[in-house]
Amino acid sequence: VQLQASGGGLVQPGGSLRLSCAASGNFFRVIARSWYRQAPGKERELIATIISGDGRTWYADSVQGRFTISTDNAKNTWYLEMNSLRSEDTGVYYCASPPNFWGQGTLVTVSS
Repeated sequence: VQLQASGGGLVQPGGSLRLSCAASGNFFRVIARSWYRQAPGKERELIATIISGDGRTWYADSVQGRFTISTDNAKNTWYLEMNSLRSEDTGVYYCASPPNFWGQGTLVTVSS
């Protein structure tokens, strides 16, 4: 399985972005579908996960209520809808299903 993240960019504080993670290969092997973020000078952190099959989700406190993770099995893709973006949301966002599957990062910059 290969993962391809996209959708990053420059957005003003309070704005929105939607990130996508497209998977090639056997998508159904990817059970836990996650987004990680690495802010400048900080370690990579898990921010959201969705479990395929039952749709359970988990969010880090820092994004709870502002970000929504979803998945579309028909498109072999999962998403991260990000609203009310803050400067501290700036970073490189990675889609992943650790330990075996990681995408390349997509840069999100929140700045006026």
